[in-house]
Amino acid sequence: MMQQAAPNRTLTMTTKSTVLKTLTATAVLCALSATAQAATIGGTDVTYGGYIKLDAMWSDYSAGAPAGTNVGRDFYVPSTLTVGADNNSDAVFDMHARQSRFNFGTSTLLDNGKTISSKIEIDFLASAAGGNERVSNSYAPRIRHAFISYDGWLFGQTWSNFQNVGALPETLDFVGPAEGTVFVRQAQVKYTTGAWSFSLENPESTITTSNGMAVTDDASLPDFTARYTHTADWGNLVVAALARQLTYKVGGLDADETSIGIIASGMFKVGQDNVKFMLTQGKGLGRYVGLNVAHGAVLNGDELDAIDSTSGFIAYQHNWNNQWRSTFLYSFFSADNNTDLLTITGDPTESSQSYSANILYSPVKRLTFGAELKHAERETESGVDGDLDRLQFSVKYAF
Repeated sequence: MMQQAAPNRTLTMTTKSTVLKTLTATAVLCALSATAQAATIGGTDVTYGGYIKLDAMWSDYSAGAPAGTNVGRDFYVPSTLTVGADNNSDAVFDMHARQSRFNFGTSTLLDNGKTISSKIEIDFLASAAGGNERVSNSYAPRIRHAFISYDGWLFGQTWSNFQNVGALPETLDFVGPAEGTVFVRQAQVKYTTGAWSFSLENPESTITTSNGMAVTDDASLPDFTARYTHTADWGNLVVAALARQLTYKVGGLDADETSIGIIASGMFKVGQDNVKFMLTQGKGLGRYVGLNVAHGAVLNGDELDAIDSTSGFIAYQHNWNNQWRSTFLYSFFSADNNTDLLTITGDPTESSQSYSANILYSPVKRLTFGAELKHAERETESGVDGDLDRLQFSVKYAF
């Protein structure tokens, strides 16, 4: 009996191995296919996409360029713009493909007639280096999005409900209006019903102390947002509010402060063109605005003093024809720092602004060549300033 059973087990193992290899080969072929972007597997619709993007840029800093490893060399980050006396150093050249990304999604119709969907997306920006520019130029992937959606609920990491991604203009720079936009992805639970959405999101505070910036994660409550979206033939308008708790619990200190903010943003159609805008005002917004160009609050003794700020942008996109288009952008940020606390804060950013214009050419729908010129300025509370002039060229293929 045992001698007769052995060939059956061998046959079963061989069959399983063959099936596994076949499925693996099929999956690899689907992943490598330039045209197969969707498939149905066992009742689940599977999609994938992303893009490959090459960025090359010359950057001329009035006060000298930051180190080559600085994230501001890969894309515009207002807080990294150097300030001080004019420096006659040459412009620096950088080239990378780190903005390239890949996403994978699923959608399944359940027995109750409802659909559950998921998405995960990665790129390689602002991540730990996995190699060096001398040899491999390899970088670690980072999670951008990882969430599931079911019956109006979203669970996982994605754009903050306080942010309107649809208002961001088309730019070659990774963010574009960096100082003027809300820009946050984080873990959250969100519920959407009609034009309204509400979320509880991961809390985190950036606090200025006498020893520099402290990042704390000691809040007792999640960040709360509420948002209303109005869509019409002329475009859309989004209004959102944020309420959160800033905290600093280190040693014997237990300080907290309430942070609130409001935002209005949207898009207006102008014939074949469009105008996009955003205006944000709040107290203690910190990391939510301008890529954290200002902190949320200052630790003053055993109390937190929240920093007020106003920011925004306006962008006009003109379509020259069905292959050529341009975006003209202005973005700004202004902080109302408490000057009585400068002995603690040192010389924080008081304002930041940038202008940019680009020309984009798409000979076919998914392929874009472009050039973009950006001028940016940052000024500290004492009046020390610096500026950046950047010329960027990019090639992008979306799949």
